[in-house]
Amino acid sequence: MAPDLRGYRENDKPPAVADYSLDELARDAVALVEALGHNECALVGHDWGGAIGWQVAMRHPAVVRRLVAIAGPHPVAFARALLRDPAQRRRSAYMLAFQVPGLPERWLRGPRLARFLRSWAARPDALADEDLARYVEAFDGHPGAMRSALAYYRAAFRRPWRAWSEPPPVRAPTLVLWGERDPILGRSLLDDLPRYVRAPLRIEVVEGAGHFVQQEAPEAVNRALVAFLAGPGA
Repeated sequence: MAPDLRGYRENDKPPAVADYSLDELARDAVALVEALGHNECALVGHDWGGAIGWQVAMRHPAVVRRLVAIAGPHPVAFARALLRDPAQRRRSAYMLAFQVPGLPERWLRGPRLARFLRSWAARPDALADEDLARYVEAFDGHPGAMRSALAYYRAAFRRPWRAWSEPPPVRAPTLVLWGERDPILGRSLLDDLPRYVRAPLRIEVVEGAGHFVQQEAPEAVNRALVAFLAGPGA
């Protein structure tokens, strides 16, 4: 199952920023698994989907049999990096701009949004025009979708500091795929991952890829996914 997340396209768009906290988004994922009649899943997520995957694995460990995070940082590792790593703060400066009420909703429209998303890839041609158009339509083609998408960032920055204390360890086998040339997520975010995972952990940095790893290097990503998801104990 590959669902649209809360707030995107035709999905419900609750009005409060708090409705887009990682805790709420993780509960959505758990509810989807249960609605499909299952008790557990192999959970694969990119970007915010990766962050949600980490949260589900931490807070609802019985649900996650295996975890794959693609260019999706561990939430606590990311919060700590923003405090300690000036380079990551520079990479994440756009997130601060997203906190300004109303301004990014007006600025991130149509062609400007397309250029912004394309800048996250390692090569200008890494995202096909038709794929990029679908991204833009998902954000900009549905009333309230852009506000909801920005609420993900706003909710994260309003998270109580105590929530970034030492988290429960992830106890599911975990695969992390990272773009070597990701312009918004530095490789320093990978350094402390063994601290947060008490299970087999594999980290693969995909050469030449930017933030959209699965589109920029689909063969390498598919090989890694098949090997991991069908591996021993799957």
